[in-house]
Amino acid sequence: MPHPLFEKHRATLDRALAAITERGYWSAYSESPSPRVYGEGAAEAGKAAFDALLGKPFALEQPGTTGTTGHERSPYGFDLGITYPKQDLDVMFAAVARAADDWKRAGPEAWAGVCLEILARLNQQSFLMAHAVMHTTGQAFMMAFQAAGPHAQDRGLEAVAYAYAEMQRVPQRAYWEKPQGKNPPLRMEKVFRVVPRGIGLVIGCCTFPTWNGYPGLFASLATGNAIVVKPHPGAILPLAIAVKTARDVLLEAGFSPDVVTLVAHEANDDTARTLALRPDVKLIDFTGSPAHGDWLEQTAQQAVVFTEKAGVNQVIIDSTDDLPGLARNLAFSLSLYTGQMCTAPQNLYVPATGIETNEGHKSFDEVAAAITGAVQKLLGDPARAVEILGAVQNAGIWNRVDEARAAGDVLLDSAIVAHPQFPAARIRTPLVLKSTSAARDRWLTEWFGPISFIVATRDTAESLAIAAAAVHDRGALTLSVYSTSDEVLADAIAVAEDTGVALSINLTGGVFVNQSAAFSDYHGTGANPAANAALTDSAFVASRFRVVQHRRHVTD
Repeated sequence: MPHPLFEKHRATLDRALAAITERGYWSAYSESPSPRVYGEGAAEAGKAAFDALLGKPFALEQPGTTGTTGHERSPYGFDLGITYPKQDLDVMFAAVARAADDWKRAGPEAWAGVCLEILARLNQQSFLMAHAVMHTTGQAFMMAFQAAGPHAQDRGLEAVAYAYAEMQRVPQRAYWEKPQGKNPPLRMEKVFRVVPRGIGLVIGCCTFPTWNGYPGLFASLATGNAIVVKPHPGAILPLAIAVKTARDVLLEAGFSPDVVTLVAHEANDDTARTLALRPDVKLIDFTGSPAHGDWLEQTAQQAVVFTEKAGVNQVIIDSTDDLPGLARNLAFSLSLYTGQMCTAPQNLYVPATGIETNEGHKSFDEVAAAITGAVQKLLGDPARAVEILGAVQNAGIWNRVDEARAAGDVLLDSAIVAHPQFPAARIRTPLVLKSTSAARDRWLTEWFGPISFIVATRDTAESLAIAAAAVHDRGALTLSVYSTSDEVLADAIAVAEDTGVALSINLTGGVFVNQSAAFSDYHGTGANPAANAALTDSAFVASRFRVVQHRRHVTD
């Protein structure tokens, strides 16, 4: 009989399975925080639940706990004061191995059912998660609610759907009969079992701990692997909530909660590398810097490693039939979460001779002024600006903005914005610099944060060539083009396909290059240095399990 949780959520899984083949719009979890969706009082209860966690030990009982750790500080200006269990790794991993024995025998329907129940309960906690993410990453509340709640849950469900679909391609048994001419045929019964790879390690990031963390977590859990979650020291709480929820569901479903565990640690220690090199870790999911990602890919040879690293995202501006729409769209993309998105554009290439627009020919300076003017208009009201910008996650990003001023001519300086509710919040507007194609050594590296360059190129052909070389050499998660020329668009598509980067064409409305929709957009391609995998496709899940068979003769 199918596991009860599989039956409970079968309709959701069936719809998700259809969605990954259709790739149109579908969401299992509403992004609207309306009481009509989440119930009267849900918002207030979520805030109260968050407040109740502050200044206390986080309630998480795990084997091998030897003390506490945790020093999170909200980018909005206060210490969370939450401590988390500190683990003796050998003791904890022994418990994980014991838990994994029963879990791996449960089978795909139980794995999927438990994952779906965890996601459903995380959805019920979306307001709590929004506050947890807001006050660890700096995302503004509405973005935190949507991106860390329903959108992240959709990405987790997408991974479960792909995992289940791939496992369903393996038949449970087969009858094999080979003719032998005049002799009796050879007959065999063959049984096939999906076997998980081992323990999965999820290494979280400080800006999108759930959106980037859930795909790997649920892809591995849905294929029968036990999971160790290692959050970034600056953003522990969101993944701690996810781990606690998972452990509660596992226990209620009759499994050991140690199938999913948390390893919190101090900043700047070697916990991540220690975990990554354990011989019992067979899967690693990582989001972070190229240095750490490259090290994992090259060194953690005992594991299958999935990485999302940094890149240089670019915009090619050739011509447009909607200059105000182009400027508004790019202004929002440059401002959203203060540029702290792996998909945010950094380099905007404009021919030095200007471009053709619906308002006639515009010089380079006029195009740059339209974009910077749109940023200023968008962020002109401080109360509105803080809800778009959010807060700067850490001091390193804050200081980088000041350092970047020397990398070009300042077209729009970064300004500090006061938050009406949080006076100590780290909030600042984007810095926009002017440069030339001859100074590419200054801007052909990632400047993570609210830093962008409008670069004067010889012409669009040079813009395309720079973009192609940058994606090939440095990597990128997004590429964007604006043009009224079919030939230029065809060239841009060719560049995107040749270098393996997602392309957005003539975005002037309510969709932005730094947004990625679950069940429709593939986030990353695995085809350039910015990421070695895509969220989410079959390749992201298929190597998380293996098929082991046994066979015997069939006798009459």
